[in-house]
Amino acid sequence: MLSEPSRRLSRRVFAFAAAASASAVLLGLSPLAVAQDFPSRSKPIRIVVGFTAGGGTDAQARVVAQKLGDLLGVSVVVENRPGASTMLAANEVARALPDGYTLLYAPSSTMAQNPHTLSRVSYDPFKDFTPVSMGGRGPLVLSMSTAVPANNVKELVAYVKSHPGKVSYASFGAGTSSHVYGELFVKKMGIDAVHVAYKGGSDAAKDLVGGRVEYMFDSASSALITAGTGKVKILAVAASARIPAMPDVPTFAEQGVTGLDLPSWLGFYGPANMPAPVLAKLNAAIVQVLAMPQVRDFYRNGGYEAGGTTPQEFAKITRTTYEEWGVMVRQVGLAKQ
Repeated sequence: MLSEPSRRLSRRVFAFAAAASASAVLLGLSPLAVAQDFPSRSKPIRIVVGFTAGGGTDAQARVVAQKLGDLLGVSVVVENRPGASTMLAANEVARALPDGYTLLYAPSSTMAQNPHTLSRVSYDPFKDFTPVSMGGRGPLVLSMSTAVPANNVKELVAYVKSHPGKVSYASFGAGTSSHVYGELFVKKMGIDAVHVAYKGGSDAAKDLVGGRVEYMFDSASSALITAGTGKVKILAVAASARIPAMPDVPTFAEQGVTGLDLPSWLGFYGPANMPAPVLAKLNAAIVQVLAMPQVRDFYRNGGYEAGGTTPQEFAKITRTTYEEWGVMVRQVGLAKQ
């Protein structure tokens, strides 16, 4: 007969073995069983967003979540984890079980810019995540408070030069794409402007509308909303061509400024080591949702082009964008924050 200490040890060994067995299933050692059970109606799928509610990224995630839930017959919820230039959200997903129930909807800055611009990035964009699918492509745009007496890029630059060190530009956060674009703009134009970092695009946009900052590089979807207040002007599109959502807004190149047309996109990631059958199911469902006319129209009205990809294609896009932004950051000479 076992003593009480032996029985406690036996129970601990049994519990450890059970946990190990469960982990083995989650890591894909029994992919058929995992695929057959996924997704379960008893467990919601979470889409984690690294920005506050109300911004363009959050809005896209919620539209996809609703349609994805309808398609799969399960609950799909969006959770906002703003802060640290989207790193809080990324870290949460990186640490989650790779069972398909936790996804990250992130801009290109999370994987392609943060590692180049932030000194405390605790995740590896290639080792800690499973690319699921591209969500949409869309450029950043230069938005300006109507309190500034300017109507185009040239006039904004002239205004900043006449007020050195007194003009502020907002960003989604230190090291994000809006910050890098802002720094590149400052260097290319030879101006002296003050960077103000926010926890997300919606907070930055509120202060732009309120006139507390003079300009910012914003997402096209957010810029369309702020421009609708009558207190913000959209001066330029950081893309190689004008976009359908704002056909009257010229590109930077049209205004004599080159080098501000690097790719910007958003996409879905899961934790590393997601079982292949689960990944395949999620990818197929997300691609189907992104092809729905309602979803495509929603993205298009916000200045984006919805479009799913295979996981392999999205992994390649992530790697290529990471390398391109690395070159850009080195050209800017932006020190890690």
